[in-house]
Amino acid sequence: MLNPRSGKFVLCMGALVLFVILGSVNAIYAQRTPSAATQRPVETSTTDIPVAPANVKVKYEGGVLGYPQKREGTLTFDDINSRLVFRDKKTGTELFPIPYSAIVVAYADNQSRRPTGAVVAAQTVPYGLGLPALLFKKKYRYLALQYRDDETRVVGTTSFRIDNNALLISTLNTLGAKAKLTRRGEIFIRPRPNRDDADRFETRLPLPQ
Repeated sequence: MLNPRSGKFVLCMGALVLFVILGSVNAIYAQRTPSAATQRPVETSTTDIPVAPANVKVKYEGGVLGYPQKREGTLTFDDINSRLVFRDKKTGTELFPIPYSAIVVAYADNQSRRPTGAVVAAQTVPYGLGLPALLFKKKYRYLALQYRDDETRVVGTTSFRIDNNALLISTLNTLGAKAKLTRRGEIFIRPRPNRDDADRFETRLPLPQ
């Protein structure tokens, strides 16, 4: 049995780590580069996108003045009062609304991040055996909104994480229609108002981290 402090042991462990890393890279590359026979063109048509449900499960990521903490809940389309409402998951109470008329930009955002469990595993496993865990990243999907607040006269940006991509796209398109936004490419915007109205919104909130 090799002594863990011996040079041969360290060399063997290094070779094992290198072998695992190369195997993981090859597996990831194979998954991300499908053959030409399996590749499909990106579908850009929105005619077949279903209407989003009245309540959408999300995770609020911050950005609304007075509500800095991230939390899980639901987005509700309150068509009677023409607003988008976020409700807390635990209590079901309304935390804050965003009027449809206050939304100026809406779009779907994707970000790739390493899961917290992968980072912890890489830091706790000895001899670098946890390094392959750092190669894996998870894609997170968000509904991002830029809005104007009549009460505080600020312009802010908030986002809600939606795990399912199809649900994210349907939620975005449904919101764009209900808020009477104009589609520009893959985002929805509200045309700029008159200059007199635009001057009322000069303060901008920082982007959520």
